[in-house]
Amino acid sequence: MANELQGRKVAILAADGVEQVELVEPRRAVEEAGAEVEILSPQSGEIQAVEGEINPTDTFTVDRSVSEASADEYDALVLPGGVANPDNTRSDPDSVQFIRSFFEQGKPVGAICHAPWTLVEADVLQGRKLTSFPSLQTDIENAGGEWVNEEVVTDQGLVTSRDPNDLAAFCEKIVEEFAEGKHEEQKRST
Repeated sequence: MANELQGRKVAILAADGVEQVELVEPRRAVEEAGAEVEILSPQSGEIQAVEGEINPTDTFTVDRSVSEASADEYDALVLPGGVANPDNTRSDPDSVQFIRSFFEQGKPVGAICHAPWTLVEADVLQGRKLTSFPSLQTDIENAGGEWVNEEVVTDQGLVTSRDPNDLAAFCEKIVEEFAEGKHEEQKRST
């Protein structure tokens, strides 16, 4: 994974309650592949990460508020999980529109664990196959997606995984998909 993403810019959209390992490991993977990474959030300043959904860990500096950013500025998007994190981002209209814009532009997106809640809110799952933390199955199916219980699933530039145990496969696959760039099929289906 040396330079596949050289010259690419990746956004990580996260809020308080982000599962730390689901932010740190994908960020490390895309940075090691040469990408420039920015952490965006509905809030400015810092976000509080957690371990195991509730135990506070580190804080992370937000590079920009999502309200100040545009999907046009990035080549790909990472959506880490944690229960509170996607709940915070899916209730923010700027975050929802930011996510939707990646799909409208056919740009690759990686979402792990509870992060597909934000995809449900962005209304981008119709006809897509994906995975997530198992408790999201009904939400995904109600949003028109096909939920499967697999380590990593790729569907037209959308990469999803179930939980932190799938991070190795998830990180490998997002680097591959982010290196491929835009997916015209994804753009047409939204």
